[in-house]
Amino acid sequence: MKNDITISNLAKLMHVSVHQIRYFEEKGILQPAYIDNNQYRMYGIDQIYRLSHILLLRRFGVPVSSIKDCFSTFSAEQYEQLLHTSLLETDQEIARLQELQLLIRKVLHEQQAFSTQNKPYQIKWQKSVHLKCWFAKAEQTKLHARLLAEQPAPVPDLFESDIYYVYEQLSTLKLCTETTEPSDLVLSSGDYLSAHFQVNDEEELDQRIEQLYGHAAAQAYDTKGPLILIEKSYLSLFSHDKLHYELLIQVDTALPAEQEANL
Repeated sequence: MKNDITISNLAKLMHVSVHQIRYFEEKGILQPAYIDNNQYRMYGIDQIYRLSHILLLRRFGVPVSSIKDCFSTFSAEQYEQLLHTSLLETDQEIARLQELQLLIRKVLHEQQAFSTQNKPYQIKWQKSVHLKCWFAKAEQTKLHARLLAEQPAPVPDLFESDIYYVYEQLSTLKLCTETTEPSDLVLSSGDYLSAHFQVNDEEELDQRIEQLYGHAAAQAYDTKGPLILIEKSYLSLFSHDKLHYELLIQVDTALPAEQEANL
């Protein structure tokens, strides 16, 4: 009897709360060794092992309601299968966290790049980008909730990803996102004239596009390919809901060095 411990001692030893131990008792998976004359629940080494197995199964993702069956009916093969399932779920969670880590790094990188830019326009080398096009809309049609909701296939991770609006002929816009799978559209690699900016309203976009083409003309750049408007809505977190965009148009930049320096 002197070798047994109280519920508070057990809780401290196993780094759990007294409430958790009482909850396990209510569910019929952990009982004290005995209750002493002072009505204290007392626990011995067998209960410590029992509790350690309960906590281990909980870490493996087994619900409390199933632990009693595990103790009473599970074979060694069933425990092995349980661990394989737990391992698969753990791998999936690791993959989810790695994707989240990449997203956080991307948002921080984009915000730092935007906050430190010192020129309204720049020439940047753009690698080829494969795009999945989700739907097309008229250029003058604003993006609204019903238009998104009515699409047969919802856009995954909407507004966590860069949204590419590809301006094509006949005043048509295609809404696209990057993909690594076989794609509907490929933006070729090369030099692009780029402008990063934020606006209060989409009505300002037409003026920004005119200014981009005006700058390209002033620099005698030959433009080619579609105009690309990239929405970076996640950057609105940093600027009181202003809309963040990047405009891209592929250019030929065969310019004298002194003219390039004045960009």
